[in-house]
Amino acid sequence: MDKIIRVLFIGDIVGQPGRKILKKNISRLKEDINADFVIANIENLAGGFGITEKTFNEINNIGVIDGYTSGNHIWDKKEAEKFIENHTNILRPLNYPEKVPGKGYFILEKNDFKLAVVNLLGRALMKETVDCPFVAIEKLLPELEKITKNIIVDFHAEATSEKEAMGFFLNGKVSAVIGTHTHVQTADDRVLSEGTAYISDVGMTGNLDSVIGFHEKNVIDKFITQMPRKFEIKNKGAKEIQGVILNIDSSTGKSLTIERIKYKENIN
Repeated sequence: MDKIIRVLFIGDIVGQPGRKILKKNISRLKEDINADFVIANIENLAGGFGITEKTFNEINNIGVIDGYTSGNHIWDKKEAEKFIENHTNILRPLNYPEKVPGKGYFILEKNDFKLAVVNLLGRALMKETVDCPFVAIEKLLPELEKITKNIIVDFHAEATSEKEAMGFFLNGKVSAVIGTHTHVQTADDRVLSEGTAYISDVGMTGNLDSVIGFHEKNVIDKFITQMPRKFEIKNKGAKEIQGVILNIDSSTGKSLTIERIKYKENIN
């Protein structure tokens, strides 16, 4: 067995509360975990919907996170179209149409390791019309395998069944399939039979005393009335960094372990 690659994958960073707890704690967390790579989903970085260059730089300038994934909210702030191509460490889902700005995968290199990261968007129960994520990743894999066996897939999807299907579809072909989008960390983290680590949803980084990061009153009112309501980030309350730690055998690309983390801190 060659050296082990340790990866810290951070769940969707939601608004100012998520940015605040991340900035204060991510350096210490990386050191405590002894992570080789840190990856974070940032599609909710700016007010819970999309990213701006200002909010991205706020996180990127910490100098700890190596790469960023996203999802269906990546274009909610129109300025993202202009600056995403200027940053080689930001992904948008691979299975968007070909002419969409940005890219769907990158290769990270550090400590003599190469790690491929791919972003996919699910179709079940989602509003977006995108290409089939199964076909998209199957087409890309031969290209990635020429570079590295160490491959992580962020599958940004709503339906657990679609996420599990992707996990088994890629079992033995990638190091990990990490689910994002629902912001609720699931308790099904495991290594599948052929060495692919899997979790349906890695969770979120933001305010726990909320509905997936937003003020509960707005969300409850929308459910009751079925009327349009503006969802506002809830700032006051307990914040938490949620994610997973992966241990990957660099010689085979197979995961040895996957472990959920929940780093809680009270910041009002």
